[in-house]
Amino acid sequence: MAVQQNKVSKSRRNNRRAHDSLVAANPNECDNCGEMKRPHHVCPSCGHYATREVVASTTEVDLDEDAA
Repeated sequence: MAVQQNKVSKSRRNNRRAHDSLVAANPNECDNCGEMKRPHHVCPSCGHYATREVVASTTEVDLDEDAA
C-alpha cells in the first residue's frame, strides 16, 4: 500500500486538481430545422447531418383500431 512521505499542502493539492473540472457543451444550430445539436453529430430532432437526411423520421404513425 502506498504511503505518502510528506504532507501535500492544500494549495498544491488544489493546483493539481485545477484542470479536472468539466467544461460545458458547445451546441450548434442545425442548418435544417434550427434546433440546437452537438457539433459533428446528427440532429436528434430532424435527422439531418450537413444538409443531408441521414436518419428518416416519421411525424405520425397510423395504427389500425383493431391492432390496438
